Amino acid sequence: MSKPAREGHAGIETGVVADLTHEAEGVVRPSEAGGKIVFVAGALPGERISFRRRGFHKSHDEADLIEILEASPQRVTPRCAHFGVCGGCALQHLDPAAQLEAKQKELSQNLERIGNVTPAEWLPPLLGPHWNYRRRARLSSRFVTRKDRSLVGFREKQGKYVADVQRCEVLAEPVGALVGTFAELLTGMERRESIPQIEVALSDGERVLVMRVLAPLGDGDLARLRDFEQTHRLRILLQPGGLDSIAPLTPGPIDLHYRLDAFDLKLDFGPTDFVQVNAAINQAMVARAIELLEVGPADRVLDLYCGLGNFTLPLARRAAAVVGIEGEAGLIERARANARSNGIANAEFHVGNLAVAPDRTLSWMRGRYDAVLLDPPRVGAREVLSAVAHLAPRRVVYISCHTGSLARDLGVLVHEFGFGLRAAGVLDMFPHTTHVESVAVLDRAS
Repeated sequence: MSKPAREGHAGIETGVVADLTHEAEGVVRPSEAGGKIVFVAGALPGERISFRRRGFHKSHDEADLIEILEASPQRVTPRCAHFGVCGGCALQHLDPAAQLEAKQKELSQNLERIGNVTPAEWLPPLLGPHWNYRRRARLSSRFVTRKDRSLVGFREKQGKYVADVQRCEVLAEPVGALVGTFAELLTGMERRESIPQIEVALSDGERVLVMRVLAPLGDGDLARLRDFEQTHRLRILLQPGGLDSIAPLTPGPIDLHYRLDAFDLKLDFGPTDFVQVNAAINQAMVARAIELLEVGPADRVLDLYCGLGNFTLPLARRAAAVVGIEGEAGLIERARANARSNGIANAEFHVGNLAVAPDRTLSWMRGRYDAVLLDPPRVGAREVLSAVAHLAPRRVVYISCHTGSLARDLGVLVHEFGFGLRAAGVLDMFPHTTHVESVAVLDRAS
């Protein structure tokens, strides 16, 4: 791996990058006994580089990239001027096709290493737009005295400071182009230090900014916000306390919704409700999940971690009946309202704590289900797997936002409960990041 430091450049070493970490750092492996792996931010597999170590750990060292001596053919010029400083993206310097290859590799390796499973079939990646795809984001803001202005953006890579961002290439328009304008707005406000966060919620209806405010705003500040709201055709909501304190700056209803056109659905959501970040991929993901479930008009389906009905209501267009379970009561109310507004009568929803094993005496646990859909948070679905096995559906589709928890849970379903892993694949929900969204299909052993 390493060569002696070059004359006149103490501490500089050279090496060839063998792999990427899950945090998109280049991996340089030792070639001598007793050496340590080195992680180099900004380096890509196949590149010969020079680097200087800056962080020392028991199992590996961290290093700064000094020079790319031989570049990878998959290296591309990042589109964003802030790439490398802003922590929002980690892979803009890697060709999108190679990004998908890296994510597919992570999924495959984790399934084998953690779950000891391999799918009978690899599904083709689900692709969408590479730029301006984020309809939800949480931006930090901070007034920096030495710069005499406010900064708005994602956190820097090390997470301590707010990145000084003028525009964001992954945020959906028009907000992506307005990040620097947000900073100018806050800089001119009297209570600029009292707004630490701006949450973005873009929809097929209105475009909303939720501003966290730590102290009451004066009339001058409120007037500036109203003028900004009108000029840019946005709705601003203020959040002085908890989520129940959120209220629009300008009175009136807020229209946040998205459509699932393939199923003739319009789903309303609240400004802080969870919805999938990438609207195009969400449309395709819902269609693929229902296709993979192979739901027929006589089938009953269970949707665990159902949220506001993102999968439940499309399933109800295809199945005889669908039951959705979610731990957050507010989302269940939203799901019920969405069912009513779309004229759906064959979907029912229950509040259920899925962080613990469900009681088998619950009404929804006593039903018959032909198929089950799982869409858990990052921690996975470990606590409900025995319940899923007990219900004995013919097919399970598992949507995951964390390959490690997915691999663990698939291992349990296969090795403890006798399911077969029919297929798996990645969904490109978050281009230019290391986040891997994936889907897996399991069949009950006959």
